[in-house]
Amino acid sequence: MHKVLKPSEWALVVAVLLAVAITTLVDANHSYFHRPVESLRDIARNASLLGIFSVGATVVIISGGIDLSLGSMIALSATVCATTMLALAPQQMTAFKPVGWWVVGAAMVASLAAGFCVGSLHAWLVTAIRLPPFIATLATLVGLRSLARALCEGATSVFTPTKSALVNVSDPVFRTIRENVWIPVGVFAVLATITWVLLTRTVLGRHIHALGSNEQAARLAGIRTDRVKWFAYCYAAMTASIAGIFYAANESVAAPVNQGRGHELNAIAAAVVGGSSLSGGVGTVPGTILGTIFLRVVIDAVSKIIKTGADVYEGLIVGVVVVLAVALGQLGSRFAVLPWSRRR
Repeated sequence: MHKVLKPSEWALVVAVLLAVAITTLVDANHSYFHRPVESLRDIARNASLLGIFSVGATVVIISGGIDLSLGSMIALSATVCATTMLALAPQQMTAFKPVGWWVVGAAMVASLAAGFCVGSLHAWLVTAIRLPPFIATLATLVGLRSLARALCEGATSVFTPTKSALVNVSDPVFRTIRENVWIPVGVFAVLATITWVLLTRTVLGRHIHALGSNEQAARLAGIRTDRVKWFAYCYAAMTASIAGIFYAANESVAAPVNQGRGHELNAIAAAVVGGSSLSGGVGTVPGTILGTIFLRVVIDAVSKIIKTGADVYEGLIVGVVVVLAVALGQLGSRFAVLPWSRRR
């Protein structure tokens, strides 16, 4: 019978509660106390948007890989979604009118297809060309955003009077997604559940852990490691595609220049804080969920305490949290192998 949470995950629960308590006391406006529903809504929205593609990043990390292109994949997905609607219903899009369910559905399918293609490209670069995952996804980190920008400017030059680096998204479907915070929360919950079942209750999940622990041993054991890598990278890219659709809805625009910039580091940070090892083979979905919540609570606390210019410190906060998480993990691993820490 598996424990519900590991000790490190319970520690994250305590850390989240401490962060909330400290913010409540230090915040001059006492936002958590006076506006609890609004504060909960903001944290839930931001945590779910980050969590949607963090679970995909977790699968890749457990398999022994890394995906640095998730932020750019978000930008590409949002752009593919918006430009597909622009191509299928240019008059409605330029007039800010409803485009129809079938157009929205086609745009979302196109975004998911883009994620599948990018994930397959990553797997091909890693397995066939034998590029290190860091190099392969670093290249697409830069390339996908440029592709998204070219697609955006090309589509607007053809279907609108002037070329633009963004496409406005105002369909009622996206407005409903933006106004109802429980839609992204529900999607995050479903994806997290699917990923948890996949990693803990399926043969593929065991193969992913085995691949990350020792690829050579996994191959000798008969595991088709190339297929497992293909699944991991496609899963990560497609979860980023789903997140891209939500970002387009949340911001009412597809803007590939800045959309999702740096978000891949937040996803990796959430997984690492939640207990995933960058060496592979170790990680849990509950840990990633708690890491995501902790990260967003800390960032929200900084914005409430500092007030003006808080976004300047967001990258610094994420960096410090990642360094501390990895350092504590390394110390825990070293302590575990000491003679007096072993069971007699």
